[in-house]
Amino acid sequence: MNITFGNKMDLNKIRFACVIIITFVSIQLFVSSLLFAADKPVPKSESADAINDAKLAKELLSRAVEFYKEKKDQALAAFMRQGEFTRGDLYVYVISNNGSMLASGGSSAALVGRDVSGMRDADGKLLFREILDTVKSKESGTVEYRWLNRKDRKVERKVTYFQKVDDVIIAVGYYIPRASAAQAKVMLNKASDAVKADAKVAFQAFSDLNGKFIEDDLYVFVVGLDDMSFRAHGATPRLVGSDAKTLTDPNGKLIIQ
Repeated sequence: MNITFGNKMDLNKIRFACVIIITFVSIQLFVSSLLFAADKPVPKSESADAINDAKLAKELLSRAVEFYKEKKDQALAAFMRQGEFTRGDLYVYVISNNGSMLASGGSSAALVGRDVSGMRDADGKLLFREILDTVKSKESGTVEYRWLNRKDRKVERKVTYFQKVDDVIIAVGYYIPRASAAQAKVMLNKASDAVKADAKVAFQAFSDLNGKFIEDDLYVFVVGLDDMSFRAHGATPRLVGSDAKTLTDPNGKLIIQ
């Protein structure tokens, strides 16, 4: 059956074509949510890698705090070096109580000496202001925001643990690009509504690598049940038009089939 997808496409034809819109979320999300149900600072849906990074971030922050207490005059310089206070993409940074960046062992080193209290994340959140406000009532906490991950050049969720020590705030953050099952359902509903409104425009949007249907590790792909071909693919747009039945996972399993 051949159907032309256009702006005036009849909704009955969409239903008849049985277009499937699918978003992927690893089963690890469910497993890790059970493992981490008791640890509120870490989102319940994180993958094993993210859970490990959270643990390492806490350990790195603890070591940095103790070092600062023991060797305050050497600490800022030590945190700036690529050494014992960096681990992979984890690093220590320090801000003053008035919001000035004092030290950083990572990409935020470019902000040293600047007032970051008014800086916003990719969604407009005043992340450093939230840290500064939190330490007014308690010595430590966490903040979640969306920040550019220079490793894969994508804006991803990030969690930072921080602790106030004397007149500074020491922090360590880690990326958590794994989306939750709830986020996947929201994305699926948004994608479904877009297809109902205008399938042709929706399919183009789904395949836009910089579009609104790409979020962390979530993306949308569409398969037509009449011919089993990809109508859209948010992770690999070059697959559009190809036979979805032949797609396999690394172990040779026919995913779509």
